[in-house]
Amino acid sequence: MLNDTTKFSKSISDKTSDKNLQVAAIQMASGPSVSANLEEAARLIETAVSQDARLIVLPEYFCIMGEKDTDKLAVREQPGDGMIQSFLSETSKRLGIWLVGGSVPLASPEPEKVFNSCLVYDDCGKLVARYDKIHLFGLELGNEQFAEERTIRAGDKVVTLESPFGRIGLSICYDLRFPELYRTMGNVDIILAPAAFTAITGKAHWEVLVRARAIENLAYVIAPGQGGYHINGRETNGDSMIVDPWGVVMNRLPRGPGAVVATLNPEYQASLRASLPALDHRCLTDY
Repeated sequence: MLNDTTKFSKSISDKTSDKNLQVAAIQMASGPSVSANLEEAARLIETAVSQDARLIVLPEYFCIMGEKDTDKLAVREQPGDGMIQSFLSETSKRLGIWLVGGSVPLASPEPEKVFNSCLVYDDCGKLVARYDKIHLFGLELGNEQFAEERTIRAGDKVVTLESPFGRIGLSICYDLRFPELYRTMGNVDIILAPAAFTAITGKAHWEVLVRARAIENLAYVIAPGQGGYHINGRETNGDSMIVDPWGVVMNRLPRGPGAVVATLNPEYQASLRASLPALDHRCLTDY
């Protein structure tokens, strides 16, 4: 039986189905071989395209999950040059899609660190946006120990872009825990949150954080993740999902590789924002 919020969501969505747009979140369990990861990404992108997806988002570290944290330094690329960026550009152009590389290791001024960069390519294969991850993950919880600051240089710019799908705000993984980032974006229609959440933190917080960011911004959230066991012994949470502006999980994939496809509806989103103008009611605006 549908609850009231799901009924509300479905009733508006059904009335405006002619305006829908297909998007996809790709879930992977990447390993240390860049070429193998790109081959798997290509297969999953094709799966999403076969379901009419036109905006496709790959997870964080889709191109490499090394045996050691420093392995990504060895495959770093200069901006605009390299196998990973060529793959993203050529694939988006060949398939006529907007394609988002959840994160790519790009060279930084510090030789022992890279930028963890989300790259957006349009359907002509052109790079139209780059976001360098601002919040760097750190955790010491039992056997789980992470310190991204050792190998990653933090970004310092909030990034949004206009697209045929609406105004998009870019973020990566750990950023989800910092709602002020999304407030700084202003009003965005879609939030991208490619991730590689650990199993332990993901089980506790992943869905709550993704849905909260959707609800408080009245925005769609496309959240593709790494999901499974990796050669380095790490287990990632998976549960890639697409959430609507009312906080309803439209589609999800708990584990393993695959494509999560859902339909965006701009008129439904506009109706929600008109009915609940929370974005206009904000009083604290110094973000």
